[in-house]
Amino acid sequence: MAAARLAILIVALAFAGVAAAVAPIGAPRWHELSPAQREVLAPLSESWNEMSEERRQKWIGIAGRYHRLTPEEQIRIRARMKSWADLTPEERQRARDQYRALRNAPPEQREAMREQWLRYRSLTPEERRLRPEARPQRPVSRPPPRGPSE
Repeated sequence: MAAARLAILIVALAFAGVAAAVAPIGAPRWHELSPAQREVLAPLSESWNEMSEERRQKWIGIAGRYHRLTPEEQIRIRARMKSWADLTPEERQRARDQYRALRNAPPEQREAMREQWLRYRSLTPEERRLRPEARPQRPVSRPPPRGPSE
């Protein structure tokens, strides 16, 4: 009986060792990236090591496809990367929350927002500046109105 338990334990440990050997090691830290990856991901260098492994893997995937993009797409990606890196953690979380809300919105609501965005984008910078009402509307959370006793 003890021999059977020992055999089961050995087999279990062997499978655990195999599983550990093939388990992904996670996303690399900044200093572990290749020079090409560091070049592409440079706008994210300040916050790289604080990112979750999932987010680092996403950016590594983008860096892997970067050199196949057109020069215009590369410029756009770098600009977005820079603007994302410039956001505070709270602003990033708000952007993620807004993205989730948009993704979960009914298709007709998403289409209406897309059309509103396209109309806004078609304005000249001067028109955008002069017509703040033309800006896409964002939900605003306001505190309840104060009563006369306050």
